[in-house]
Amino acid sequence: MYKACIFDLDGTLTDTLDSLTFSVNETMKEMGLLEITREQCRMFVGNGSKVLLEKALQASGKDAAGRLEEALLRYERIFRTGCTYHVVPYDGITELLAELKAAGIKTAVLSNKPDSNARSVVEEIFGTDMFAWVQGQKEDVPRKPDPAAAIEIAKRLDALPSETIYIGDSEVDIATGTAAKMKTIGVSWGFRTKEALKEAGAGLIIDSPKEIMEFIKNREVESHE
Repeated sequence: MYKACIFDLDGTLTDTLDSLTFSVNETMKEMGLLEITREQCRMFVGNGSKVLLEKALQASGKDAAGRLEEALLRYERIFRTGCTYHVVPYDGITELLAELKAAGIKTAVLSNKPDSNARSVVEEIFGTDMFAWVQGQKEDVPRKPDPAAAIEIAKRLDALPSETIYIGDSEVDIATGTAAKMKTIGVSWGFRTKEALKEAGAGLIIDSPKEIMEFIKNREVESHE
């Protein structure tokens, strides 16, 4: 029986692509560099703001690659106020979270977004009572796909890895959940294609949030047979 679900944030719970594209492009404009497209941003996200900006700078031209520290400082300031720009939960997510809570299954968020930004987004979009734990990237914690944070969060939720489902939309998430020895589910509505998730080793890919609850209920039935 599953006791906990750990969710990625961007591309899994919330559609943040407009927010990320806006913040990157405001940074690029301040630096006098070429902006990136929405589709470029979709492919650049997943490994935190540093990697996102590294890829954005590379796309802007080779002469911009040495300006990463400047870009990070500007982006941090811009994103602090723009992290919820056009951000909305994906269809069915709010209902899923309520159903999980009613079933006594604890939920948490683990994101490669900076910790303060991750908590701000979750609080504004979902309130303060929906998740038992919310964690973004911290300086003293290895970034996903290292499984350490996911394993520690499961402990906080009083669940073993085998009792925890990890849910995400990218190859980073598939690697994280797999390394943590959790049941790992890829979602097709996020920033990566089904093909990319399959190539990353996803054993189960779902097309709608309601399938998560269906999966849990089916496993409960099987465990009693």
